[in-house]
Amino acid sequence: MFHRPFPLPAAAALALALALAATACGTPAAEPAGAARAAAPGRTAYPLTLDNCGHKVVIARPPQRVLILNGTSVGEVESFIMLGLQRHILANAQSYGVSDDPAMVPAIKALPTGGLSMNQNFEVPAEQVLAARPDLVVSHWSGGFDAKKGLATREQLATAGINTLVNPVNCAYGKPEATPAEKRAHRHASIESSHDFLRLLGRVFDVQHKAADVTAGLRRRLDAVRARTAGRPPKKVLIAYPGMSMMNAGGLPAVWTGRVADEVVRAAGGTNAFEGLAPEAVSTINKEQLAAAQVDVLVVGLFQPAENAAAEARKLFAAYPQWKASRTGTYTTVADGVFLGPLNAAAAEKLAKAVQPDA
Repeated sequence: MFHRPFPLPAAAALALALALAATACGTPAAEPAGAARAAAPGRTAYPLTLDNCGHKVVIARPPQRVLILNGTSVGEVESFIMLGLQRHILANAQSYGVSDDPAMVPAIKALPTGGLSMNQNFEVPAEQVLAARPDLVVSHWSGGFDAKKGLATREQLATAGINTLVNPVNCAYGKPEATPAEKRAHRHASIESSHDFLRLLGRVFDVQHKAADVTAGLRRRLDAVRARTAGRPPKKVLIAYPGMSMMNAGGLPAVWTGRVADEVVRAAGGTNAFEGLAPEAVSTINKEQLAAAQVDVLVVGLFQPAENAAAEARKLFAAYPQWKASRTGTYTTVADGVFLGPLNAAAAEKLAKAVQPDA
């Protein structure tokens, strides 16, 4: 999403323009890692050769020892779970302890962690990754392979015979030499980007039909929410994460912006109070902007299980009594469903109950 010392889930962007690479005689040409959006699901032909953020990745067979880096995300591990790929996970470092799908919390907790611990940059250090001997390391962002943060580089892992995979929409995130196409992709967040990663995993693990069924189901759920809320006057919605206040220069609750969040709110029959702002705005939004915002519905973002949503809502209502939401006491909660990941539909369903309660 943007550079910061405490990397939180990136507002994801539209995947790179997709086209299957032509196959030459002999070794197949590498294809963009997100190149399955328009393709019909089939069986994966191995070796599968991908161009992932400019790195050639050759996958000889479905990976069996996957290590999922933290990246302060849960979108990647949740995608594995939704596709039934838990048995392929050697060690998982992603976990919030709260979710817009309650079943996700125990499902993630049940995964092996491999005894991994985080360094000061909230990521698995190089020596632990190498010692685990995975056959694939999955990262939310390119910065998950930054040697300056004490992390194993993609080149270092490749030398050890370990494949790496970055969620393609985040190629530019944490990559100083990102191409214009990668930067453009990262700027344009989309719910469809969440589905793109599911389809990518479908190809890597030869579960393309499962991925197609899951993404079709998620799309149907979103369409159903949109149909229920269509034609109703949109409410102004503010998404604020008190537990992520370290992201804001003034220590205010992190106000979530970006296209994924905007799309979720629109599906629920609302308009993000800060719609159209880039995700970077979370660090600069100040008290004056919050005071001037139109807020019909407050959405308290939850990041850790110990957070008290009702208490946080009362604090914000007291701080900004001019909001309509403060006068009516209207609030709801969200967790991981406004980030890049497979739970955008779940968040839209949840928000719609508060944003358009009569729909």
